[in-house]
Amino acid sequence: MSLEERFLTYVQIDTTSDPNASCFPSTEKQKNLSRLLRDELLALGLLDAEMDEWGYVFATIPSNSPNSNVPTICFCSHVDTAPDCSGTNVKPLVHRSYTGQDIVLPDDTTQVITTQRHPYLKEKIGDDIITASGLTLLGADDKAGVAIIMDFAEYIISHPEIIHGNIRILFTPDEEVGRGVEKLDMKKLNADFGYTLDGGPLGDIEDETFSADAMVFNFEGVSAHPGYAKGKMVNALKLASKFVESLPINELSPETTKHREGFVHPVSIEGGLEKAQVSFIIRDHVTSKLAQYEDLLNELAQKVVNDFPGASFSSKISEQYRNMKEILNNYPFVTDYAVLAMEKAGLSPNRSIIRGGTDGSRLSFMGLPCPNIFTGEMAIHSRHEFVSLQDMQKAVSTLVELVQIWEKHEVENG
Repeated sequence: MSLEERFLTYVQIDTTSDPNASCFPSTEKQKNLSRLLRDELLALGLLDAEMDEWGYVFATIPSNSPNSNVPTICFCSHVDTAPDCSGTNVKPLVHRSYTGQDIVLPDDTTQVITTQRHPYLKEKIGDDIITASGLTLLGADDKAGVAIIMDFAEYIISHPEIIHGNIRILFTPDEEVGRGVEKLDMKKLNADFGYTLDGGPLGDIEDETFSADAMVFNFEGVSAHPGYAKGKMVNALKLASKFVESLPINELSPETTKHREGFVHPVSIEGGLEKAQVSFIIRDHVTSKLAQYEDLLNELAQKVVNDFPGASFSSKISEQYRNMKEILNNYPFVTDYAVLAMEKAGLSPNRSIIRGGTDGSRLSFMGLPCPNIFTGEMAIHSRHEFVSLQDMQKAVSTLVELVQIWEKHEVENG
């Protein structure tokens, strides 16, 4: 299949993950794509291709280098799509030779992708732009990465003149709900360095992410019959609401921050009269700042309950992932090789940061230094999601150059 055919096939398979599920993967339907990928890898001749019980897909492109010391490189993408927007019945549309016009999505004509709202489109005039039809996300995050790795695998296998070391392929579930490598067997993966294919604009190489915690507040009110509640009742939902209302208005929120600025973000509130819960995600590129934000939230919650005799609260912090830069600082050549590969592929590399995380964040701390390479996926987690086919093709070219750089540099350096 062509890269385009692969991508169009993959995005039509519903792989939405579920943040509220306790099982792994969080949705069984993710395995539908994983099984297909395993079968395609087997068909390409990668006889060790497999899907394990957790839905991870592994495969090896064996080394053809005369040097046995070339590091094993892993390329990784995730199969799930974000639960923020429907991924059911995705209808991908290819807009050939895009001219800069507004793209009206036919299944909901109120959904219009414009260059004003998405300036990156101005750089894509002449490209083939792929969107959904208006009712769903597209799924380029991260099925663009999946299709790129699969197309790369086919290319490398069919071009034995390209010399490379061992290449490991990994597809993961549940990245979008922060659990992508939770069950991953690193010994089974057996790689030295890695790259996720989960980035945005053409030429981006990202080796710095947020550090991230989750924080949950439980408010305890005082129950009483509403007809006889005066001076007795303390409504836990009102405590939770007042707490959320006390958050800073002009700072420390996703909608008021950019670049390296961190935030605290309430993602859900639920409960009733006696008990209510508020869940947060906490983000900053400087890990030590997370504790400062968490202290602030505890102070705000304490102020709320101080005003209501009999009320109380508790909080719990869970680590989600840490800034991969803390690990990659020790292995700068991993990012440098990706930059060189992009240059050899005719691109202008752009070192950038991620206001979020990838599987590479946790993989880096699990012993696999793992920056993130562009795929072209844009407007992710929304019905305006789009990708340039030509961006994806350039990502394939980058990977072809990258495996040769790893092989040559290892040979040259002994």
